[in-house]
Amino acid sequence: MKQELEIAVATAVNDAFGVDMTVELTRPDEQFGDYATNVALQISKQVGKNPREIAEALADKLRISLGTKLSDMSIAGPGFLNLTLSDTALAEMTTAERSQPLAGQTIVAEYSDPSAFKVLHAGHFYTSVVGDAVANLLEAAGATVHRVNFGGDVGRHVAITMWAILRELGGENPEKLADVPEDQHADWMSARYVEGNTAFEDDESVKPEVIELNKRVYQVIADDDHDSPLAQIYWTCRQWSYDYFDAFYARIGAKFEKYYPESVTGPVGLRVVREQLAKGVYKESDGAVVFEGEPFGLHTRVFINSQGLPTYETKDVGLITLKWDEYHYDRSIIFTDYSQENYLAVVLKSIEQFAPEASRRTTHIPHGMVKLRGAVKMSSRKGNIFRAVDVIDSAKEANKKATGRDDEHAALGAVKYAFLRQRISPEDLIYDPEESVSLEGNSGPYLQYAHARARSILAKLSEQKAGELAGLQPDERSLLRKITEYPEIVQKATNELMPHHICTYLYELAQVFNRFYERNRVIGDGREAARIQLVEHYADTLRDGLTLLGIAAPDRM
Repeated sequence: MKQELEIAVATAVNDAFGVDMTVELTRPDEQFGDYATNVALQISKQVGKNPREIAEALADKLRISLGTKLSDMSIAGPGFLNLTLSDTALAEMTTAERSQPLAGQTIVAEYSDPSAFKVLHAGHFYTSVVGDAVANLLEAAGATVHRVNFGGDVGRHVAITMWAILRELGGENPEKLADVPEDQHADWMSARYVEGNTAFEDDESVKPEVIELNKRVYQVIADDDHDSPLAQIYWTCRQWSYDYFDAFYARIGAKFEKYYPESVTGPVGLRVVREQLAKGVYKESDGAVVFEGEPFGLHTRVFINSQGLPTYETKDVGLITLKWDEYHYDRSIIFTDYSQENYLAVVLKSIEQFAPEASRRTTHIPHGMVKLRGAVKMSSRKGNIFRAVDVIDSAKEANKKATGRDDEHAALGAVKYAFLRQRISPEDLIYDPEESVSLEGNSGPYLQYAHARARSILAKLSEQKAGELAGLQPDERSLLRKITEYPEIVQKATNELMPHHICTYLYELAQVFNRFYERNRVIGDGREAARIQLVEHYADTLRDGLTLLGIAAPDRM
């Protein structure tokens, strides 16, 4: 309907004044109508007429072209044109098919990106939730979305952890890994990482051992060695990490099509960087290979170190190359914390020199760090991180304290909504477990309860058929009007890759419904049939919005 109205206004402008333009209607306050446009002010100078005179001429044409679709049209101020839809036209908007402007497009969404041999922290949880919600939006808009995950399974952090593992096992004794209980694999490796990193930072004699072990791990990968004692330890512990990742993703409802480990992307990146070194894109510097970013307003970064090993930069070159070769995407979206913004800018600028489309079609969305309210700065190197499982457990504990129920759905809904309701930005996100589970504020459980409440109303009327939405009373129309905003909000959230718009809308929708329900009976009222349909549309909208956010919409709570 919005698009139809915009076309009608644009046609009226062309017919009356011979001006071709794209019209975008806005939603004014309800008292002024359903849609508004300032097109009369926009073309005033161009056509040499008073804006109000232009608006009056347009109104005359729109009354004819739109006919019964409008119940009122008014001109406000110097020439704002306000349009009010008829009840029938407003009701028709609830049955319109969802627009799919991205149909036929291929989009790669890369998010979460944990490193093997380390524990998942709150930041991984956050980017998993945000990335999943954005991927849902893009799929709903018709795109084919490939959800992928990139992580470090080689590099210094692996060598540090392997150093501590070998010390714990008393040498290269893979058979002793069987002594580690299965449910403790992840925590056991996390503890080894902390031990190894502490030793690396505090004991100079450890550093050469770690450097040598790093080379040996790279050689295990290069030789595809699965038989040597060191290789058996490496591959077993790496698999422990992936099993741990999979279990957590299953718990939060995130799914990935593919993992891209650095052990795979690194060799590809090395090949590409060396090829482009010969062509002058990269340059040698003190035994290393670098990209000089200064001519592009960036900075210089090392892509191959003096030992001939790929840095993170080259592993990302390999990753982007693989994604481009495998998907030939229309768009690739990468979610990381803001600290990687300048780093990725250099990587992408280097790729732009030899694979411009792969680079230009890539969008990096940086986000802030997740911190527990009142907590000190945390570090996986020191072992005082806010783990991903700690986030869920804190929500479950707060929810149990508030409601007496041990509810996983409510805890997950609380955390996801707390993450998603804030605009994605480089600003740090402060997570408050007690606030996230509140049933009285802007929270996930509040909206889950709102949905369950609406379904309970409908359950009492299972044999009653919904009636026609006509002759709407003021509160009914307010609720229906709010419901019809939903497709526009989804489109806005999709265009901006910002799911917080959905959160804001759903909370406002629930508040509008509450006002409606407080002042109007549904069961036993003379307008029961029409109001049942309103409740159905409301509940369906809540469910659809929560689903796009990756939040369960239970029928009972």
